[in-house]
Amino acid sequence: MPGVRCSRVTRPISAVGLYVPGGTAVLPSSALMLAVPASLAGCRTIVLATPPRPDGSIAPEVLYCARAAGVTHVLAAGGAQAVAALAWGTASVPKVHKVCGPGNQYVTAAKVALAAGEAMVAIDMPAGPSEVLVVADAGADPTHVALDLLSQAEHGPDSQAVLVALPGVDVGALVAEVAAQCDRLPRAAATRAALRHSRVVCVAGRGEALDFVEAYAPEHLIINTADAGEWVPHVASAGSVFLGRWTPESVGDYASGTNHTLPTYGYARMYSGVSLDTFTRKMTVQELTRQGLDLLGPTVATMAAVEGLEAHRRAVTCRMDGE
Repeated sequence: MPGVRCSRVTRPISAVGLYVPGGTAVLPSSALMLAVPASLAGCRTIVLATPPRPDGSIAPEVLYCARAAGVTHVLAAGGAQAVAALAWGTASVPKVHKVCGPGNQYVTAAKVALAAGEAMVAIDMPAGPSEVLVVADAGADPTHVALDLLSQAEHGPDSQAVLVALPGVDVGALVAEVAAQCDRLPRAAATRAALRHSRVVCVAGRGEALDFVEAYAPEHLIINTADAGEWVPHVASAGSVFLGRWTPESVGDYASGTNHTLPTYGYARMYSGVSLDTFTRKMTVQELTRQGLDLLGPTVATMAAVEGLEAHRRAVTCRMDGE
């Protein structure tokens, strides 16, 4: 409309908190996945919280990545208490406006509770214990499938791996391969604990598999089938999707270019993974000329009158005709 100009501008969130898990493994990749987009977005204060080692120090790999990626403060603390410190601020920890990053069920519960409380803090998403759903057809290599399942199960006892087996898959052989590969892992004990509540689901075909994928809404979805590309238009709810025989989930964890901080617990139905947008907010701007107000004003005045908001109406009409 002549004389009416509207736009939307992007601004960085000025202070953000990044939670990097570290209770059972050193995860410099998580520091990069969070700090790089926060720094690129232009966040002025970037506070990274991570559990210290038994001697009170932080893993040097995490510290190196934090410094290289532009982190301004490091908090040597983990768990719900670290999330609370970020959300409320303390004498030594700057208060942030948004807390991002994955964690165990306690970290995730703390994020959700603080976002719903009085701390005036937002969160990226509920991102709890890791999960993977692998869809495999009869042509999928059993070793590849087994290691894809184990790559998430090895995160810890509260992780979950789900296999959706299409017709023709030798489920017994694949389950045996999972057990054999698990025995070779340094974190075998924790992995076995995760496998105890992992599942195999046998389906009649692609339609039934897609129904299950939608119901589960996995953090990671691996489609290891001959026609993997044809599945994507039918997938609505997944954090990140890995297609074909040559795309293990591990590449997304480290180097493919996507972000590995993703929604879990089925929250992929309404949340997206971390990206540059996670660390920005959008602001609308509008400007009218006299011509623009003359054209738009009658509509605004009518709507305001219908709603009984007289000051709204008169704020327009007083400019149009001096009422």
